[in-house]
Formats: sequence, C-alpha cells, structure tokens
Amino acid sequence: MISDKMKNLVANNSAIRAMFEEGKRLASIYGEENVFDYSIGNPNVEPPENIKNAINEILNEESPNFVHGYMNNSGYEDVRDEISKFLNNKYKLDLSNKNIVMTCGAAGGLNIMLKTLLNPEDEVITFAPYFGEYKHYTNNFDGKLVIVKPDTSTFEPNMDELREKITPKTKVVIINTPNNPTGVIYSDAALKKLSSILEEKQKEFNTNIYLISDEPYREIVYDDVEVPCILKYYKNSFIGYSYSKSLSLPGERIGYVVINDDMNDFENIACSLNIANRILGFVNAPSLFQRVIGKSLNTEVDVNIYKRNRDLLYNHLINLGFECLKPQGAFYLFPKTPIEDDKKFCEDAKKFNLLLVPGSSFGCSGYVRISYCTSYEKIERSLSAFDKLMALYK
Repeated sequence: MISDKMKNLVANNSAIRAMFEEGKRLASIYGEENVFDYSIGNPNVEPPENIKNAINEILNEESPNFVHGYMNNSGYEDVRDEISKFLNNKYKLDLSNKNIVMTCGAAGGLNIMLKTLLNPEDEVITFAPYFGEYKHYTNNFDGKLVIVKPDTSTFEPNMDELREKITPKTKVVIINTPNNPTGVIYSDAALKKLSSILEEKQKEFNTNIYLISDEPYREIVYDDVEVPCILKYYKNSFIGYSYSKSLSLPGERIGYVVINDDMNDFENIACSLNIANRILGFVNAPSLFQRVIGKSLNTEVDVNIYKRNRDLLYNHLINLGFECLKPQGAFYLFPKTPIEDDKKFCEDAKKFNLLLVPGSSFGCSGYVRISYCTSYEKIERSLSAFDKLMALYK
C-alpha cells in the first residue's frame, strides 16, 4: 500500500497535467492540428542556435571527466562565478559563487529552500493565484500553506490580508513574478510595501521570515517592462530561477538559487542548501547543462514570438467580451470566465477542442488560464472555437 500522504496526492493529481493528457487523447481522434491545447506552459519557441553549438563544443573539445564528473553539490564553481557576474552586471549587485546553488530547475530550487527553512507546522504564505505545486512542495516538509486572496483589480499582492495572516509560525513567503498564471510583474512599489511589512512582522514576533521570489519567467517580458530584483528590497530573500522558459529547455531541469548576501545566518543556510541538494536525491544539477549555461548567459529566446501570440489572442478575447488584464510577462492569459463555475467553463470549452485550465487550480476560481506558448497559426485556427464557446453564454 502507498503512504497516506501519497494517497492524497494521487487523488488530487494536477489538473494541468490531466488536461495535457486529455489533449493527447483528443489529438488521436481529431488530429493534432484540430485540437487547441492551451493547458501547459511548454515553450514552443526553439532553443537558441548557440545552445546546440555550446553542447557540441563542450562534448567535442572537453575531457569526459570535465563534462561528466562529480562536483561540489552546489555546482561547478566556474559556472556559478559566471552566473554571479551576469547578475552583478544586470542588477548592480556584489554576488560571488558562494551566493549561487545550481539546481534541478526552479522546482528543485524551491524544494531545497523549503527543506532548509521549514520545521513541521511552519507556515508558508503565498498569493492567489499561485502555482499549484507550492502546496505540494510545502507539504513535502510538513509545512502549512497559507493563501492570501487576490486583489483581482491588479493581481498584485493583497497587502492588508498579508499583514493579517502573518503569525509567529510564518517562516516563508513565496512570490512569483512575472506571475503564472496572470502574467503580472510585481511593481517596485509593491515590493517595497511587501518588504516593509515583513520587516515589521520580524520585529514584532522576533523571528526570521524568508522571502522566496520564484522567477522562471524573468526574461519573458514585454513592452520594455522591467522585473525588479528582490535582493535589493529585503535582506532575508532568495531567488529561484530556471532556464526552462528563457532558453526553452524545460526538459533539461536546469536552474539556480541565489542567496542574498545580507541574509541572517548566511553560512548555515548556504551549507544547508548544499546538503539538501544531495539528500533530496537531486545530488547535483545536470553536469552537461551547467556547462552549457556557463557559455550561454547572454542568450535568450525571441520573446517577440510570444508577444505576437499574446496580442492576437488577447485582442480577440477582449473583443468577444472577456475581462482580462493584459499580461506584462510569462506566456499566459488569465481572463474572467463568463460563468461563475470555471470548471464547467473548461468542460464546455472541450466541446470545441479547446483545452484550458480552471483558475481554481491556482486558488482563484471564476478565471481560466490560457497558455499561449503555441504556434501563431494554431492560435489563428482556434479563434473561431473561442467564438463558438462564448456564443454558449449569450
């Protein structure tokens, strides 16, 4: 028999993954070109050409032990050096390799941070709508996820409710910017306010509250909007980053954690992250792709491809009568559903081979997530399906 904890997880498997599997089933019936799968954030933009060049160069020119050998649990020192220099140049910081831990993507990074920080029953606060896996990652270490309800006018953090929900058991706050599923980038003013509240509550309860900024979409931004760097706002802060989106490498599971230089108990936390990387079974981030990243730090995918998709689909949905904030980053739309029951809306959408994810999967019912990291041509073909779907409610 499987464990009680896993029984619950099996019973409540990801709606996003379930919809992804449903897409494959429908494609086998109607043809892939006639199924409009907007369910999963799987980048359709090809990785930059120099990623392939870097792989070939490393494999052909370096010794096997250099590429495939054991390393420090935090990753290759020279790669971490290069990442710290890149971040220093971009954000005017003063990091070194000791601030960087290479991870198995953003998911691996979040898990080693929570393993490092949480005792049983410690509270982790996040803001709806939120990436549903946060609940599972927190549960992995017997923590309690506390949800702050959204301010749906902006989808920035609801500061009044945050202040109310911080308790002496609050250990971690997780933000996700650019946000999945809204595409909202938290503003400078919002991050200043958030940091002020956390500082206030640390003093009130004489505790340390750690802020994790989950940033896999940091480079997927539009219209010259900038993503503020959380390390400049709050001392007890981390960044979790992944190259899944910025380099279209989701299957490679390569990313890193940044530890703020000014963090309380820095040395013990850095050591703990290093050990957690090993004992959770990751052991190291993939060696080959650490080397690839070291050669590719100034490389990005062409975000104009996603911007073109965003504009086509956003404008069409607005013209149909949907209410939706225009995303500043990531590659999702999060419109309000024309009926209160977002799950029924997604079931209705399947009648037209539209695969969407209910907002309730992100702790925000009455909305729906639409992932537009697909081809422009497929979006064009899907527009009439959205027309038919909305016609059901008029």
